[in-house]
Amino acid sequence: QVQLVESGGGLVQAGDSLKLSCAPSGRIVGAYAVSWFRRAPGKEREFVAAINYSGTMTYYADSVEGRFTISRNNTKNTVYLQMTSLKPEDTAVYYCASRPTYYRKTSRDQRTYSAWGRGTQVTVSS
Repeated sequence: QVQLVESGGGLVQAGDSLKLSCAPSGRIVGAYAVSWFRRAPGKEREFVAAINYSGTMTYYADSVEGRFTISRNNTKNTVYLQMTSLKPEDTAVYYCASRPTYYRKTSRDQRTYSAWGRGTQVTVSS
């Protein structure tokens, strides 16, 4: 089973930027949509952003809209999450997940994703 691997996390200060990457450990056959989720300390894992296979459709949680940008480079088989104006409340483990199709309405439903990464820690100090 294909798994995803996240990278790019780290410790930054409030207001800084950070770019996360997500790539599959093996080959994913066919088109697939990818989303980012995050789990803050003591909280449930929550949706952050989603992108379709071609990169033409994106969807964001209200809490990151205007600050985070999801994108992808299919020639490199990699999806990115560019995070700017980071806040201490963005501190979390960030996960990427994939599923065969993009459907905005169910992007937040974690049960619809078939592959997950193990996460990368992002810590924002005040």
